Amino acid sequence: MTTPPYQPGYPQPGYPQGVSDKSKVVAGVLGILLGVFGAGRFYMGDIKIGVLQLVVSLVTCGFGSLWGLIDGILILVNGGTDAQGRPLRD
Repeated sequence: MTTPPYQPGYPQPGYPQGVSDKSKVVAGVLGILLGVFGAGRFYMGDIKIGVLQLVVSLVTCGFGSLWGLIDGILILVNGGTDAQGRPLRD
């Protein structure tokens, strides 16, 4: 008997159904340290918001990086969801 290939939309082995495989701590720390590049959002799979954070930071000459900093803190405190809407794991 063989193991079926990974199929998107189905939970991965070892993770409860409905919980993301992305870590809340990693997403928060990336948001705090590299928020100017939208790294936390790219990690979570939110490509559009990550690009938007990057563009806002470039257009405002770096002042937009406050968005990434605040976003990272909120992810650490409140948690967040990945691109599929699943809550991030602790």
